[in-house]
Amino acid sequence: MQHILINKRRIILMLFLAFSMTGLFAQKKNVIHPGEVWPDKDGEHIQAHGGAIFKIKNTYYWYGTERSKELDPDSRYVACYSSKDLMNWKNRGIVFQMSNPDTLANNWVLERPKVFYNQKTKKYVMYFHVDVNYKLAQVGIAVSDKATGPFKYVRRFHPLGYESRDIGQFIDEDGKAYLIFEDRPSGGFRIAKLTEDFMDVEKNMSLVKARIEGGTIVKNDGLYYCLGSGLTGWNPNPNQYATATSLEGPWSEFKNIAPPEVNTYSSQSTFLLKIIGSEKTSVIFMGDIWKPDAQWDSRYLWMPMEIGDGKLWLPEPAPWTINVKTGETKILK
Repeated sequence: MQHILINKRRIILMLFLAFSMTGLFAQKKNVIHPGEVWPDKDGEHIQAHGGAIFKIKNTYYWYGTERSKELDPDSRYVACYSSKDLMNWKNRGIVFQMSNPDTLANNWVLERPKVFYNQKTKKYVMYFHVDVNYKLAQVGIAVSDKATGPFKYVRRFHPLGYESRDIGQFIDEDGKAYLIFEDRPSGGFRIAKLTEDFMDVEKNMSLVKARIEGGTIVKNDGLYYCLGSGLTGWNPNPNQYATATSLEGPWSEFKNIAPPEVNTYSSQSTFLLKIIGSEKTSVIFMGDIWKPDAQWDSRYLWMPMEIGDGKLWLPEPAPWTINVKTGETKILK
C-alpha cells in the first residue's frame, strides 16, 4: 500500500513539473537573448533560418528554412512564424514544402526564402535560392493567396540570365521591390528590380563589385546601406557594409560593422529589419549563427544597430528589448 502511495506521489510530482514547464514556455517574453535557444509559444526552438520579416497591418511574419531533425530528407521546407511584438512568436507551420524540382540531383538545396506582398495582385510571392552542389545557382518562385500559405511552386531560373546564390530582399519607400543576389562569375552581387507583379526580375540596378553573400539593404535618412558577409561558407567572417544615395550607386568602400576579430560575433547577415515607431526608427540586424553539423540547433543573433550619417555598427550582443509601437530599443547590460 505504501509503495502504491509513493508511486502516486511521484506521478503527481512529474505531472506538476510537466505543467510547470509548459507554463514556463507559455509565459510572455519581454527580452530577446541573442545566440540562445529561442522558444516559440509552444516551447520549441524557432526554425526560420536564413530568413526575413515583413509586416502586414500590426503583425510581423518571419519566414525561414525549417531544419528540424525529423523532416523527410527528400523534401525541403519553409516555415512561418507570426508576432505582434518581435519577441513572442507563434508557429504558423510549414508554409511551403517542395519536392525535388524538375528531377534535380538528390543533393539539392532550398535556402534563404524571402517573401514579398504585392498590394495590386494581393499575392504573396516567395523567392528562394535553389541549387545543386552550389553550381546550379538559380532562384525559385512560389506563390500564395495567404501569408501563412500554402505556397505553390511556380518555376526556377537564372535572374536576367545571371547566376544567383545567396539572395536578399528590399522594398523601397515607394513600394518597389528588389532582389539582391550573389553573382560570383561577375565578381560581386546584384541589386535587381522586380516586375510590377513581383513575378520576375526586370532590371539590373547595380553590380556591386564586392565578394558578398547574405546581402541585405535598408534605407535610413535618404541613404541606402547595403550589408553582407564574405564568402567563407558556414564559417563566420567580418560582415561589411557600403552606402549610396541611389540603388544604382556609386557605392562607397565597404567597412566593418563590428571589430573584425569577432567575426560578426560568429553570425552571418540575413536581413535588416526597419521599425518605424512613434518616437524612433530602429534598424535590427538579423543574423544566423550556423551549426552545420546540427542545423536544427542553429541560433539567431538579433541586435539593434547604431545607424546614421553613413555609419552602421553592430553592438556587442546582450539581452535587449523593443517597443514596436514607439520603435525604442533598450540593451540590458
